[in-house]
Amino acid sequence: MIKYKAAAIQMNSQPDIDHNLDQAYSLLKKASENEVRLAGLPENFAFLGDLDLRINRAEQIAEKAYPFLKSVAKEFNIFLLGGSYPVPAGSGKTYNRSVLLNPKGEEVARYDKIHLFDVDLPDGESYRESDFVNAGKNDTVVFSSDVIGNLGMTICYDLRFPELYRKIMIEKADILCIPSAFTETTGRDHWQPLLRARAIENTAYVFAPAQTGLHGEKRKTFGHSMIIDPWGDVLHDAGKSIGMAIAEINTDRISNVRQQIPSLIHRVI
Repeated sequence: MIKYKAAAIQMNSQPDIDHNLDQAYSLLKKASENEVRLAGLPENFAFLGDLDLRINRAEQIAEKAYPFLKSVAKEFNIFLLGGSYPVPAGSGKTYNRSVLLNPKGEEVARYDKIHLFDVDLPDGESYRESDFVNAGKNDTVVFSSDVIGNLGMTICYDLRFPELYRKIMIEKADILCIPSAFTETTGRDHWQPLLRARAIENTAYVFAPAQTGLHGEKRKTFGHSMIIDPWGDVLHDAGKSIGMAIAEINTDRISNVRQQIPSLIHRVI
């Protein structure tokens, strides 16, 4: 049995890198004081503003974000999911990258977002992530550990593609990591139902750090960082404020749910 506390951090990141890293540090310090073993930051934790600004500053963001993650994981002796941050990919584009660090500050897994957010929303919001971001080349990343279990790594818009999570489950994931900056418009109706669906259909924990509030002048995110158990119960919802959702991860709970609802072994396609 593996049992420990995890913290899904909720941030209000801005187009100010140092401000964001200070905020992340403060929240991670608080999480470590709560004796969590795994903490996760949201998508774009180090910089959140217009996409063109993020691309123009991608090298600077990556140069600050990555050493910060390694240092903080080591300082607080935690496994740290580094939400996501832009990494230059050449040709004027970036990867939207999530990394996982162990308590020694060593990178043990990385995932570049594969589903890019190109949408026109009903209230007039429009996003074209593919204009600035290259899709990742590896469609599934699962880190296996006898300390925190098996973590499947995804990012935000991936949440809408259940086939990705089915592929992750072939690698026997226990926890589905979904760091996000979900828009206010879509989050109101879709965020919790989709998170609960991924937990229920895969009988796995969902670990979803999120952004909240207004970022710069235009971008607004929904918040509600959550940890959800394999039955689909929301163990902690962080609401709209800066803070975190903290809950226990227990692999016995996974085993019990999978015995009651053995849908993963009943799959025929």
